[in-house]
Amino acid sequence: MRVGFLGLGGMGRGMAANLLAAGHELIVWNRSPEPAHALARQGAEVAPSPAAALEADVLVSMLADDASTRAVLLDGGALAAARPGLIHLSMATLSIAFVEELLVRHAQARVQYVAAPVFGRTDVAAAGKLNILAAGPQAAIERVRPLLDAMGQAVWPLGDDPRRAHVVKIAGNFMLASAIETMGEAAALAQGYGVEAGELLNVMTNTLFAAPAYRNYGAMIAERRFEPAAFKLTLGLKDVRLALAAGEARQVPLPFASVLRDNLLEAVAQGEGDKDWSALGGRAFKRAGQA
Repeated sequence: MRVGFLGLGGMGRGMAANLLAAGHELIVWNRSPEPAHALARQGAEVAPSPAAALEADVLVSMLADDASTRAVLLDGGALAAARPGLIHLSMATLSIAFVEELLVRHAQARVQYVAAPVFGRTDVAAAGKLNILAAGPQAAIERVRPLLDAMGQAVWPLGDDPRRAHVVKIAGNFMLASAIETMGEAAALAQGYGVEAGELLNVMTNTLFAAPAYRNYGAMIAERRFEPAAFKLTLGLKDVRLALAAGEARQVPLPFASVLRDNLLEAVAQGEGDKDWSALGGRAFKRAGQA
């Protein structure tokens, strides 16, 4: 299958490499050229522009946020010039409001929009072990299933409405941020009584909270291992803001999301924005004078 790929950041590089390894023909574009050239050495074609990457059977986009997706796909006219019948596999974390605009613009361009945001960090993406949330036209999802299988270990079907996959992704990241914050606060509490963070989190992640997210982030918090970042704290702040905006649009209060936003913003203000977002858990030690 001929696949266009936009966005070769930490996640996109591994995902694109897995598509190449699965035997798909890949044409790639990235704002900074080096990741595209690295994939060219593996057999990819480098597109001279975003529009050129749309000259494919399927377009995959893994751009950072609403603003970059708007700039690359809409403002430059790439989507408007796309071949009718193209399937767009949108894998980034985007706001619900922007997705609603994208659905209108895709219908106008006669391009099919499949939402496929993912759970997993950069190492998981490189290993082809992502969990992929999929929603959109079912025939289009079946058409792109070989691509999803090359990038992920499981595909979670969420119906015909692409907004469903995007809101599950936003909700999931809100839950992760909440877990990171509460682990940090609980560890600081225990440490105040002489129980080291690693001791507490070892017990908790092997009993009450024996789940990959708790184990992985718990170890990072206990070890204060916040660099290098697999998912920057600034991106976590962006995603919590997406949850707040989605909640407000449907009159769903998210009081703890407001706390998370402020704590993430405090971390950014104090120069931690480029650290892994597990550094949110480290804020509790600083507030308790334990840093």
